[in-house]
Amino acid sequence: MKLDLQSIPRVKGISKEEFLRDYFIPQRPVVIEDLSAGWAATQKWDFEYFRRKAGEVVVPLYDGKPAKGKQKSHGPAMKIPMKDYIDILQSGPTDLRMFFFNLLQNCPELIEDFAYPDLGVKFFKKLPVLFVGGEGGKVVMHYDMDLANNFHFNFAGEKKVLLYPPGETKYLYKVPYSIVSMEIIIMDSPDFNKYPALAKAKGYEASLKHGDALFIPSKWWHYIKYETPCLSLTLRSLPTSPKKILEVLNNLIFIRNYDNFMRRLKGQEWIDYKNRRAIEITNNNLEEEW
Repeated sequence: MKLDLQSIPRVKGISKEEFLRDYFIPQRPVVIEDLSAGWAATQKWDFEYFRRKAGEVVVPLYDGKPAKGKQKSHGPAMKIPMKDYIDILQSGPTDLRMFFFNLLQNCPELIEDFAYPDLGVKFFKKLPVLFVGGEGGKVVMHYDMDLANNFHFNFAGEKKVLLYPPGETKYLYKVPYSIVSMEIIIMDSPDFNKYPALAKAKGYEASLKHGDALFIPSKWWHYIKYETPCLSLTLRSLPTSPKKILEVLNNLIFIRNYDNFMRRLKGQEWIDYKNRRAIEITNNNLEEEW
């Protein structure tokens, strides 16, 4: 048994009007192969370039281990200079990742290496973020808490991306009081005996190589596996509809704080409870359809 996945469309030379009509307004993913063709970043950005430009910048690194007990859900595993992290990446497989690294705050001179595409979309220009991962690294299935529309540009290396639209949430073992699926699930080779609902979920996949740009619509689930060490940039467009703005505020003010409070209060008991509920709710959804 395999996941039900279809390839994400790939285009070149797309106009603003075509992008808005075919992908942004209907909220469909697409890989745009030449969106960054004129950027200095497309020519320059590799690990040696970042070693020269930002090697002394201390970066937080995250691993693939689920938080346990009273740990916060998104705490870094360590902080080291970027040049030392690049050494780790080049020495072999690692699950250490650079996550949501703000270029504007940490390496402002690199802002000159890229531009915001003219796609008829308003970008949040205060938050150009870098994502870096090592061979074999994986990012748990999740959607973004701020419900942004993401434009994910891959420069160095190759990664595999799985996407699922919001309508498939009922099959994805969403953990209550969070925006993630169960971290124990290995999405590129799931155990369908334990997690049968995943077989019903209809998703999309793509392999991103140098120069590819992936549009990830708002609230779409995404899972990433680093096939090789990768370096990517994400530009974000925040939601503007009142309904989504209210949902973002609920995520940031209530859900995140309540979850952290319960982690401090109950520890591992709270985490185990949420995982049990994820299975119960998802399997109940499946039984109702049968």
